[in-house]
Amino acid sequence: MDVLRELVHRQLTEAVPQLQRYCQQPSIAAQHIGMPETVEFVVKMVTKAGGKAQVLDDCGGNPVIYAEFQAGVNGNQDKTLLFYNHYDVQPPEPLDEWTKPPFGAEIHDGKLYARGAADNKGELVVRLNAISLLMENGGLPCNVKFLIEGEEEIGSPSLPAYLAAHADLFRADACIWEFGSKNAEEQVQLVAGIKGMCYLQFWCHGADVDLHSSNGAIVDNAAWRLVHALASMKDANNRILVDGFYDDVAPLPPELLQMAEEQPFDEEKLRQQLGLRRPLITGDENPNIHLWGAPTMTICGIESGYTGEGSKTVLPRRAQAKVDCRLVPDQSPEDILAKVRKHLDLHGFTDVEVSLLNGEHAYRSDLSHPFVQMVVDTAREAYQTDVVLAPNSAGTGPMYPFGEYLGLDLPIVSTGCGWWNSRAHAPDESIRLADFEQAILHMVLLMREFGEH
Repeated sequence: MDVLRELVHRQLTEAVPQLQRYCQQPSIAAQHIGMPETVEFVVKMVTKAGGKAQVLDDCGGNPVIYAEFQAGVNGNQDKTLLFYNHYDVQPPEPLDEWTKPPFGAEIHDGKLYARGAADNKGELVVRLNAISLLMENGGLPCNVKFLIEGEEEIGSPSLPAYLAAHADLFRADACIWEFGSKNAEEQVQLVAGIKGMCYLQFWCHGADVDLHSSNGAIVDNAAWRLVHALASMKDANNRILVDGFYDDVAPLPPELLQMAEEQPFDEEKLRQQLGLRRPLITGDENPNIHLWGAPTMTICGIESGYTGEGSKTVLPRRAQAKVDCRLVPDQSPEDILAKVRKHLDLHGFTDVEVSLLNGEHAYRSDLSHPFVQMVVDTAREAYQTDVVLAPNSAGTGPMYPFGEYLGLDLPIVSTGCGWWNSRAHAPDESIRLADFEQAILHMVLLMREFGEH
């Protein structure tokens, strides 16, 4: 084991500069910046690692990269591990809140700062370097495939079509998902599923132009109208009031309830980390139960009228809001949209428009599958620390189409090289190089173990 750790440490002389170059290449899907150049960069990384890359661009959107590495002569030709990654990143704005250049990939105090370092460029470089190390030291223990897409940060709209069209290409025995990090207790966090998403856009129009606010005596206000519509959907105790919203929500099974009780949750530490100013909305209930098994309805943003400096007495002509609903298994984004529309109509808000911007189903792997425990065991060996496994993330990603097109019994576990303050999607995103090194070792151990069983 000491020899293997030394080999991984030596690999950093190549891996870290490679990650810096990758992070220095902007790849912002939402702003259509740098996508072709990044595809070319990723293909070169795959080829340099000894794999074959194929750029798929027949289903619209940004291309999907398929990469393949064959098992070595002493490896298991009958076992195939699939890695899912994405090459697009979030926009870096607000730029004035970065203390390091967002695409500088500078290293300070053992941390590499860059947009995409933790989400998701670090993980891809980890996996490619683990493969390189294995190929140079006896060969790959199993076949390895990659699906690397370029639209994850905008909801992966094209991915289901690519999976449907190329299912045979991506078929595998198990899958490692894109992200992961250590928590504030320095425990490795793994997740075996994901929540779904119903992202809604609301509009309310009251007039053709903004009006003088004196007209508020006689003219209905689009902003108030939308606020009342939104308020009708959730009560003061955070219960969602849309009729039928909870119909398909099954309670967590006993084994997951036991996991929720056994896993630590430090509310006070979370409050300090996030600067929370109000108590958690879970009351006396275990927050893990809600993070794993409760759907949500969150107002992500409201816009209307004048919000600039000083005062402007205006009655706004329109108002809009964006709302996301995180869904649990068996809930459907299309069904939730229909129920929200019905709710608005029944409560007199027929004039309030609503549309679905992004919809994804939830996915949860079978925690009793041997692959799940294999990922846990090899993580514990690599990191030499406690490992925390969750049945699913509280966030969302395109995991369901993998099960839909590659087999609903496909075990998927997410792990990565982030840390509790990686600030993914925020200014000063970073990874710690020590975690990056350990993550390479974890992937080496996992592929070695996977090929033997």
